[in-house]
Amino acid sequence: MTTNLTTSKADKIDRLAELTARRETASGGSLWVEALRRLRSSKMALIGGGVMAVFIVLAVIGPWIAPHDPTAQLWRDEVRVNQSIFVGPRGDNWLGLDHLGRDQLSRMLVGARQTLLVGVVATLLGFVVGVLIGGLSGAALAFGGKAGRRVDTVLMRVIDMALALPSLLLAVSIAAVLGQSLTTVMIAVGVVQIPIFARLLRGSMLAQASADYVLAARALGVRRRRIVLGHVLPNSLGPVIVQTTLALATAIIEAAALSYLGLGNPDAAQPEWGVMLAQAQRFFDQAPMMAVYPALGIIITALGFTLLGEAMREALDPKLRS
Repeated sequence: MTTNLTTSKADKIDRLAELTARRETASGGSLWVEALRRLRSSKMALIGGGVMAVFIVLAVIGPWIAPHDPTAQLWRDEVRVNQSIFVGPRGDNWLGLDHLGRDQLSRMLVGARQTLLVGVVATLLGFVVGVLIGGLSGAALAFGGKAGRRVDTVLMRVIDMALALPSLLLAVSIAAVLGQSLTTVMIAVGVVQIPIFARLLRGSMLAQASADYVLAARALGVRRRRIVLGHVLPNSLGPVIVQTTLALATAIIEAAALSYLGLGNPDAAQPEWGVMLAQAQRFFDQAPMMAVYPALGIIITALGFTLLGEAMREALDPKLRS
């Protein structure tokens, strides 16, 4: 059963890489120019891009526009947890107070930066390591002969084993081994992304290796290193860039999940949406909005990145274009 699931996931990744590369080599115009034209007329791309832009802006300027110190318990006396007395939205606190009398709006704004930081760093880690492994595997298989096929076999069996594990389970296992910290969350989520990037780039490079311009270059005696680094690799990054946008959405959700499970930042006073959601769980019956605000932040942000990523996938997918 696990082998079938792994094969299905790997086949889908390889198919995306193959179709994208095939269209790029067959088209007379620029793939990215055509894709950008389609994105401009896509409502899904505009909505996703708008949500992503708002989130990034708020994450960058959040600490400067936050009305209060997000860690200060300025209204602690007004909140009585034992008596189920909580403070909702009001003039000084637009989103109300949490269980320790801290301003919810300020914590949401400042927490957005940490959420973005974890998502971006984790995705970059997965992208860089995945591109290195996928690029080496693809180049070895396409241009390395018998020795190259052995290298590709070893690397891809490791990647297939990683793909066989549920991503969240793998992330939790890594975080549990490394210990509780923000860096641990970044590493755990980034490692989960590596197999997808590696498999996707390998498939794209194999599709590009059979293109006419590669065959012509090899016939003219161009060195294999120059063909790989100067032509095949740059032309194979299209589907990987699309996956980066989708991986950001996954990274945000998985980072929030690890923080929710207590594997994130050990300083619970520092605002982060996953931590805020975990802290609000105990008071959901008395003050449900404490949990609703960070949950909506995670959902809407992940949805924005997903919509943009799916729109980019459709714009690059040859099955959806004439």
